[in-house]
Amino acid sequence: MATVRWLRTVLAGVLVLALPAGCDAARTPEQPTLSRCAARIAVFGPLSGTSANLGRNQSQGVRLAVEQYNAAHQSCTVDLVEFDSQGDPKQAPALAQQLVADPRILGVVGPAFSGESQAADPLLEQGGVVTITPSATQTSLSAQGWRTFHRILGNDAAQGPAAGRYIEKVLHAAKVFVIDDASAYGRGLAEQVVEGLGTRVVQSATVLPRQTDFLGVATQVRSTGADTVFYGGYYDEAGALLRQIRRAGVTATFVAGDGTKDEGFLRQAGAAAAEGAVITCACRPPETASGRFGVEYQARFGQPPGTNSAESYDAATVLLTGIRAGHTSRAALLRYVSDYTGTGVTGAIAFTSTGELIDSAVTVWAYRVRAGAIVADQPIPAG
Repeated sequence: MATVRWLRTVLAGVLVLALPAGCDAARTPEQPTLSRCAARIAVFGPLSGTSANLGRNQSQGVRLAVEQYNAAHQSCTVDLVEFDSQGDPKQAPALAQQLVADPRILGVVGPAFSGESQAADPLLEQGGVVTITPSATQTSLSAQGWRTFHRILGNDAAQGPAAGRYIEKVLHAAKVFVIDDASAYGRGLAEQVVEGLGTRVVQSATVLPRQTDFLGVATQVRSTGADTVFYGGYYDEAGALLRQIRRAGVTATFVAGDGTKDEGFLRQAGAAAAEGAVITCACRPPETASGRFGVEYQARFGQPPGTNSAESYDAATVLLTGIRAGHTSRAALLRYVSDYTGTGVTGAIAFTSTGELIDSAVTVWAYRVRAGAIVADQPIPAG
């Protein structure tokens, strides 16, 4: 398999060098400039494994943007390349190296998760490949000095305190038990919630990714008499955790971050256990995305857009717009994205000098599980 991938990379390089003169491809060995009709963009995230639903939402949002672009520019299309990380930081560096080695890939939607971003982004930075993540929210990602890093939603420094405000002001919680899954994302978000809630937090605990037995932590939660449980982690473990907490007799309100905002959480927890759960996300409810996005997504994929589908669509559109405008080297597309100002289906898009979405464009929403569905509850007011 490694040999096949190596040959594909070599062939991709040969194709670039062999572009016809009509494509006006001027290039340097260090930073090739491509024709618009030779360009590729990539999506990087979990397309299989326990978190595949979240990655699939994003991949489909990107695919819709690319297909619409290509339908409008049939004589000069852009290819989409998918990199399946399975949400595993250990797999991310090798995937990033493969991506960088393909000179036709100019930009990336992703990486999807914070842990894999920590592992992959240094290599993508070295390769000069601009990234726009639609979902990796760990705050420190934008503090690493990576010029290529951009984030098209709010980070944990926005989401964590907002979750704390909702727990305090809407739920009126007095005793909060905070749990994280030891991942870069889950731990970072939980730390923000603990900091915001202060003495309301009665105890904290850490579980492990892919853990299935939560009896011990359920017992701890019950012993504290907590009226609210906050979980920082992803939907598969969140559902199993909540199901076992309920079996242990805990009736506390369950609150979780955006990594839990998926139908897989409902299936794992079961309808009765999940009812009333709260999920926070610095993402726009996809049903409120502007224009015909929701209708077109439903028509293409046979299902409504999911978590971060609209953000992924917008991220891909930014990259495609830059390619269409002739920014067809990695360096040129990076400059274009960093200076970008526009409006997507999720709202205003512009980035700070560290790649964060500008503050005025960040809104954190609370969602509730009602009658077996995750529905928008309210935007959480700023503190």
